[in-house]
Amino acid sequence: MAETGPAADVPGQPESTKTNVLEAGASALQTDAPTDQLNIYLVGFHPMKDEPSHQFEAHHFCQQVNEDFMQCALYDGNTADAHLTGVEYIISESVFESLPEEEKQYWHPHNGEILSGQLVAPNLPATADHELMQSKMNSYGKTWHTWSSSHSDEQDQALPLGKPELAWSFNRTGEPQPGLVEDRDQRMGIDTEERRQARQDLVPLANPQSGVDVLKGAFPRSTQPIPGVEAKTSE
Repeated sequence: MAETGPAADVPGQPESTKTNVLEAGASALQTDAPTDQLNIYLVGFHPMKDEPSHQFEAHHFCQQVNEDFMQCALYDGNTADAHLTGVEYIISESVFESLPEEEKQYWHPHNGEILSGQLVAPNLPATADHELMQSKMNSYGKTWHTWSSSHSDEQDQALPLGKPELAWSFNRTGEPQPGLVEDRDQRMGIDTEERRQARQDLVPLANPQSGVDVLKGAFPRSTQPIPGVEAKTSE
């Protein structure tokens, strides 16, 4: 797997021998059962809902809790020293529709991420990647970033400072900053356009989603609809 390390070094002294010994003891004697379940790896992109020009490359390490619910820890890379930058919960369309209207404003739609080819499961065989993406069609995510640390943003910080930010999704071509997707693809050996083409058979499965037009017009670039990505008419 192509490795992507953390975006910045964290200030602080190197770990002492005492700390290393304590870590070794903890590893041998304590449980890490919850994190052992984070066995699905996804890489995608997040614009911040209140500041769409602030965009992240996000590495998701996820647990499929049941058929309708997934939970993910977000990092700025996929190496052992990557930084924990946030959390995302992913729910099915049916669970989303059961939420109170006030709650729905925090959940972004996923069809644009999938049908554009931007959301990928690195190193999975093409068939498995396709099946995984099909299972996430019409789903929604609630994502909070607590650390502005990525390989794709000029506002990267060496520490998790400030308020958590609610992330959103790209739902039109042209919304990602120039070079954002291309840089990820080059670094990780991913072909987003190839993924997009391979997922065209998922377009008929796409239902209109809430939140698709939330960021429409918020970018200083020309944008175009992604085939299959439609907003609910009530929006």
